[in-house]
Amino acid sequence: MSRPDPRAQTATVVRREALSAHLVRIVLDAPGFVSTGVPDEWVALTVPGQYQNRYYTVRALDGTELTLDVVVHERGLVTEWAQTDCVGDVVGISEPKGSFLLPPSAQWLVLVGDLTALPAIARIASSVSLPVSAYVESSDGAVPGYVEGVTWVDPPSPGESGLAALVRSLSWPEGPGYFWMAGESAQMRDIRKHVRHDLGMASTSYDVMGYWSGSRGRQARAVDPRPIYEAGKAAGKSDEQIWDDYDRARHE
Repeated sequence: MSRPDPRAQTATVVRREALSAHLVRIVLDAPGFVSTGVPDEWVALTVPGQYQNRYYTVRALDGTELTLDVVVHERGLVTEWAQTDCVGDVVGISEPKGSFLLPPSAQWLVLVGDLTALPAIARIASSVSLPVSAYVESSDGAVPGYVEGVTWVDPPSPGESGLAALVRSLSWPEGPGYFWMAGESAQMRDIRKHVRHDLGMASTSYDVMGYWSGSRGRQARAVDPRPIYEAGKAAGKSDEQIWDDYDRARHE
């Protein structure tokens, strides 16, 4: 549980589009938003009625229009909101941060991830001039028109990931290169050990990140903040006052 980033700015949803069964595009009007230029940059997103945030890759920035592609599940802080008619809603977004750093000596790039990593994979692939091999695990199959040159991979079963086995089966290009990957945390730990110990990659030659955890699951919150938020707004309270109301409710 954390308060929204005090440096966050507000943005307004101007468009919403379902790209596949589990991928929803949210386009925000975000005047003043400044990109880092790092292709896997992400922002913390805080949606109406919530105080926690979740992190999403910046898929694109065109003028003041900021595009975030959100993977939706059965339940979740942003999932439930993203499946509503959210056009017109005002959200909070933090300053962006990114970690992709291609070594000057790299002669190739391998990208691997699940649907949550797809926005970053697409943006990274379009930002480099090196030969790129990209693999995306998707329960929705290929996402039409999203990105070219990707090998789409089916997960072993719903809610599961087989990316560690996929990476272990890869034939790696010759010479120095760079490996970027993101997905389920346990899979990423397995892969990080593999590239470091089995393949002997230098730490500057890869970036492997856990975007979500399958072991924690998704549990209902003990106190639903939405009614508290709505009641507070109706009473004319500030966000800080509503936050205090929520804190009290959690400890009653």
